Amino acid sequence: MEGLTDRSYRITISIESQSGDSLGENEGFLQGNKKAPSTLDGQPLVVSKQQSEMLRGVPTQVVYTAFSSHMLVVVTQFGKMGTLVPLEPSEVASDISKPMLTTRVLLGQDEPLVHVFAKNLVTFVSQEAGNQAVLLALAVKDQSMEGMKALREVIQMCQVW
Repeated sequence: MEGLTDRSYRITISIESQSGDSLGENEGFLQGNKKAPSTLDGQPLVVSKQQSEMLRGVPTQVVYTAFSSHMLVVVTQFGKMGTLVPLEPSEVASDISKPMLTTRVLLGQDEPLVHVFAKNLVTFVSQEAGNQAVLLALAVKDQSMEGMKALREVIQMCQVW
């Protein structure tokens, strides 16, 4: 394979209909971590961005990953995932443009403050990404209102949509 190094891989995706007709082929290269596999229209399958900031004296990392139908937002001040909270949009009859987000805790402490933090941190993410579902992984030391506002600003810097 001409032009490929020992850390390069050729990826070919062929799509066929149930009758066996070829619907197309997409070929791309994966070289180290430089290029991710792409869809047939050339768009990456997963888009991710990371931001590290010092917030109120605490090192904070935010990782934002956009999948085709969901968003993953990891906010940590401990270097681990922490509490997992999915935010699912549900249509409200009175205002369809702004669906209500329902939260539940998948893993971690199920406390009212976790739900408040989750909705305040990533509601705008769901809305700006076309009302997609968001999975929030939250591990923070600073649970004050000022800390939450600072976290929201860092999340906004990580936009990938």
